Amino acid sequence: MNQNATNNMRAYSKTGSIIDHVIAVVSGKGGVGKSSVTSLLACQMRRKGYLVGILDADVTGASIPKAFGIHQKALGEEGRIEPAISKTGIKIISTNMLLEHENDPVIWRGPLIANTVKLFYTDVAWEHLDYLFVDMPPGTGDVPLTVFQSLPVDGIVMVTSPQDLVSMVVEKAVNMASNMKVPILGLVENFSYFECPDNHKRYEIFGKSHLEHVAGDHGLKVLAKLAIDPKLSEACDAGAIETYQGSEMPELCKLLERRE
Repeated sequence: MNQNATNNMRAYSKTGSIIDHVIAVVSGKGGVGKSSVTSLLACQMRRKGYLVGILDADVTGASIPKAFGIHQKALGEEGRIEPAISKTGIKIISTNMLLEHENDPVIWRGPLIANTVKLFYTDVAWEHLDYLFVDMPPGTGDVPLTVFQSLPVDGIVMVTSPQDLVSMVVEKAVNMASNMKVPILGLVENFSYFECPDNHKRYEIFGKSHLEHVAGDHGLKVLAKLAIDPKLSEACDAGAIETYQGSEMPELCKLLERRE
């Protein structure tokens, strides 16, 4: 656990919640499916019987509630916010649950956004969780800095796509994690390939992956390569991601379990 985590262990005390592991899911750029990976990882760990929550820290681009079919407002009293609970028991908090209309834009300045993310950790009644997955906004701005400084983050899962700029994106993430003294658990490549249902051949639509080479340069593990699957998009649009059975990440799940 990083020094920031050690200094902030008392952060749970507002609601008496106990969170065993906080895992940040990050990406250096938008559009790589980071929220989908966060949701899939939470679902897979929940199927294994763990108590799981998702903190949607992508305040201006919140999409987690839609994937889980959650449209309710967050309820609570001063200093205590009740999270939504999905069909399988995953606890979720997101700015969409604070807005009058979930499609309203979030036009807030950086400090307010960062403070909201901090409150989502300290003031939400998480009770007891084995894993809290934090869906981070892309990049290295105010919110990632707030999360790494204020939350006891145990590790980072970096989501990438098979594009030429992946090396630069990973390097920036490695440098930020190093500065914040938070370990990167490994890399997940999304949109890695498409498997044709007719001939079962794999097609690398976004180009040939160089992830192993990039990972080797930085001493990181490649934890999963996920296919492009229209069924996943359909499940997210229908608010039924918990029923989706593809895009398994067994190595990443085992890695998280070994941290118990």
